[in-house]
Amino acid sequence: MGIETNQLTRTFTAFIERQKVFFVATAAADGRVNMSPKGLDSLKVINNQQIVWLSVTGSGNETAAHIQQNPRMTLMFCAFEGDHLTLRVYGTARVVHARDAEWDDLYCLFPDYAGARNIFKLNIDLVTTSCGSGVPEMTIVRTRAETDLVPWYEKMGESGVEQFWRKKNLTSLDGLPTGIFEDNIES
Repeated sequence: MGIETNQLTRTFTAFIERQKVFFVATAAADGRVNMSPKGLDSLKVINNQQIVWLSVTGSGNETAAHIQQNPRMTLMFCAFEGDHLTLRVYGTARVVHARDAEWDDLYCLFPDYAGARNIFKLNIDLVTTSCGSGVPEMTIVRTRAETDLVPWYEKMGESGVEQFWRKKNLTSLDGLPTGIFEDNIES
């Protein structure tokens, strides 16, 4: 039987900090549910009720579009090494963009990644565990984001990344605005 609580324990926090990948799930009121894998040194536990994570540019920006419509978010962490465990963190989130006053205070928690796009601040209302024994045990070979993704954005430069955002990150798959630019916010 799994555990249900409304906050992270020290054991849960230590487990989260050991994981090399996590998954984020969001959905607007209508349309598609999105689940994305995330890596890098892009997640920080602020306290037992709050997590922040940095989103580096990708081919879509579903999470930002969804959170502006419906703030529900679930993060999932799976043990791919060692003892089996799956940990889910549920709550409400908001997106912080580089233009927002809070950006500098949050961004300094992370390495300075080329292509950094937005930060999500999750307020936790439920934490659950399940056995995770169906998850295969695997070894991490390399972090592709550090060897492929981030260098690609470094090579692009800031103006190239902005052009990429305008081409790929303005709306969700369902046409919802992501708010990545001030002129891309739904009124």
